[in-house]
Amino acid sequence: MIGAGFAGLRTLRRLEQRIPKGAAELVLVAPNDYMLYSPLLPQVASGLLTPQSVAVSLHRRLRRTRMVPGSAIGVDTESRVVVVRKISEEISYERYDRLVLAPGSLTRVFDIPGLTEHAFGNKNLAEAVVLRDHVLAQLELANASKDPVEREERCRFIVVGGGYTGVETAASLHRLTEEAARYYPALRSSIRWHLVDIAPRVLPELGTNLGDEALHLLRNLGIEVKLEISVREVTENKVALTDGRVLPCRTLIWTAGTSPSPLMSSLDAPTERGKLITGSDLAVPELPGVFALGDAAAVPDLTKDDEGAFCPPTAQYAQRQGCVAADNVIASLLDQPMRPFLHEDLGLVVDLSGRDAVARPFGYDLSGLPAFAVTRAYHLLSLQSTPARARVLANWLIRALTGGEVARLGFAHGKPSTFVDVETERYLDAEAARKESAKFLEAPSGR
Repeated sequence: MIGAGFAGLRTLRRLEQRIPKGAAELVLVAPNDYMLYSPLLPQVASGLLTPQSVAVSLHRRLRRTRMVPGSAIGVDTESRVVVVRKISEEISYERYDRLVLAPGSLTRVFDIPGLTEHAFGNKNLAEAVVLRDHVLAQLELANASKDPVEREERCRFIVVGGGYTGVETAASLHRLTEEAARYYPALRSSIRWHLVDIAPRVLPELGTNLGDEALHLLRNLGIEVKLEISVREVTENKVALTDGRVLPCRTLIWTAGTSPSPLMSSLDAPTERGKLITGSDLAVPELPGVFALGDAAAVPDLTKDDEGAFCPPTAQYAQRQGCVAADNVIASLLDQPMRPFLHEDLGLVVDLSGRDAVARPFGYDLSGLPAFAVTRAYHLLSLQSTPARARVLANWLIRALTGGEVARLGFAHGKPSTFVDVETERYLDAEAARKESAKFLEAPSGR
């Protein structure tokens, strides 16, 4: 199993439940020993939730799976060997009879001058914690400065991306700066939040009515939303937009979509925009014994009339694909028929911080308190562990009863960036993976 996200964890859980003890060896290759519940990362960035609350321990959930801490950087599909770079930078090799690929996605970036040097992401725990510290540090530094130009730069925050992550990040961090402004009353009128996106609408997946409602809520919070524009250049203290404006700013938060793991494009199999194309049974037709699912797989959506339609990259679909993938792995080992993946979308939820939310459960448009209740209930049900649910619920109750804290945690001096890490990762193409695995196979221990 490659990857321990929504799809990977659900696959392994089902395999552990259905395969008798001792009948097979289950191996997981993943860099972290937790499953990140990423939909709540904006609430980690705002301090509403602690980082541990959204990190579901794999040790608690997986009892018979051997974990290899690292990343798959290549697959020799002929010899059935996965090349792994461990977190220690050592190279190791894992043989397989069946391989399930669910490496997830990475932050999508464009060739914008200064973006990778100066932008902040919000796709993992480290980025969320650093982002929160950075935002609070900007207000502290602005309050300590007497230079009006510096104060303007530090008090302006720009979020790029009008999807779920961007909208929720902007709303959550806006709430954080409002709480912090109580301690810096001189800055209250200077704090500016912007949300920009190249698309003509925010949250287009929610439809026109809810998208307009979300836009109305964002603007009511005081967030300036500009659509059909993007970023032209980023420097340490300025952001140039494609509409000609150059805004003094030291905080650009980049949430403009994701791209599939480059591992998928390194295999000798067709891809669709970087996603490995599978059959409706989640098997990769050109690669015997290989299955793919989640964000990095192009899985046919059988509920759509369009033959070229693929399943959306959401946690809801990934978890249900995990169950089907596990069943089909077992069926393939027993020479039994495999079943197709078929799922009707149950709806979408967006938490706009505080008590603002929009939701579409089972096709019904909700906003206000009903949407807030549905959104929070959905997240609690979707978390794959009781301790995680308890921590999240406790954090929400503590915030409701006592208010928030605005103290920094000391991470602002480091700025990990997901998209910089992606640029430096070295993936092996199919031929390089075969050569690398040959070293292992030719060694006495590899036979």
